[in-house]
Amino acid sequence: MISDLEEHLIQGNGIQIHYVTKGQGPVVVMCHGFPESWYSWRHQIDALAQAGYQAVAMSMRGYGKTSAPQAIDAYDMNHLVGDVVAVANHLNQGPVVVAGHDWGAPVAWYAALMRPDLFRAVACLSVPYTGPIGALPEGIDLNGLMAQTAGPDRDYYRLFFQDPGKAETDLEADIARSVRGFIYLISGDAMANGDISEPFDGYFPAGQSLSQQLVIPDELPHWINEEDLSFYVDQISSSGFRGGLNWYRNINRLPAITAPFLGSTINQPSFYMGGSTDLIAGNTPEAISSMQQALGDLRHCEIIEGAGHWLQQERPLEVNKALLNFINSLN
Repeated sequence: MISDLEEHLIQGNGIQIHYVTKGQGPVVVMCHGFPESWYSWRHQIDALAQAGYQAVAMSMRGYGKTSAPQAIDAYDMNHLVGDVVAVANHLNQGPVVVAGHDWGAPVAWYAALMRPDLFRAVACLSVPYTGPIGALPEGIDLNGLMAQTAGPDRDYYRLFFQDPGKAETDLEADIARSVRGFIYLISGDAMANGDISEPFDGYFPAGQSLSQQLVIPDELPHWINEEDLSFYVDQISSSGFRGGLNWYRNINRLPAITAPFLGSTINQPSFYMGGSTDLIAGNTPEAISSMQQALGDLRHCEIIEGAGHWLQQERPLEVNKALLNFINSLN
């Protein structure tokens, strides 16, 4: 575990929020994704603290010691951004840098968009920025558009997650297997080791479950050990998958939530890194090109060859070097 780590529990945005801190100096708040924990930032916490920053890694809503409300709509983007705002305000050290990975990336992007007074820069991994599109016409929603793209013979993991209870039953039947298999499936190692022939993009045959798509490695990749994996499994075993899955169940609400920001963009300094084998969350050349055109001050945009979805864990040295160069440039 990380030495000299401080744990915090605060009341904010209507819930209990847990986060850890290390170091002193300008603040960097980090937001994790699915199905993870503040612990996914373990390599960055030490690097930031050693470089003279205060590293702050949140347990996001529905995870770990942070509250997991029952209501599905308690996990929409307004609530998720509101949690990060609560932490930043509690720290009370002026505008902070916000960073995100996986689902934490949209939270970080939209936090920067919605509160430029509070977030002085944004750094995201694995999920490019997608600007507001405005509310969709009646009868059209994002899930319906995803279903059209999938077609009648395919399911899509975000659609599989929509029915309350369905994905929970599938993934919680064997939490250790689910976490191990999901982490490996969308890592760069699954491709490099020949266990899959092309990156998993989230689509699979209709009628199957997500757990049937998982690839269980004989040995874990070098960048994650059994102790690391056990930490994730223990966290998920305590909270269940429901809170994290509820983030996906609010996708249809996102266009209307971001509609007030239509036509605006993030003008603060921004940073993006992705992995070349990562297609699970829209890390495509087209999305990256759109992001480059949309952001007002994108200072770093890099795709790491051979890396998968768990970028800050798979390639911590490259991520830390680039991230610190970016944050140092702000001072």
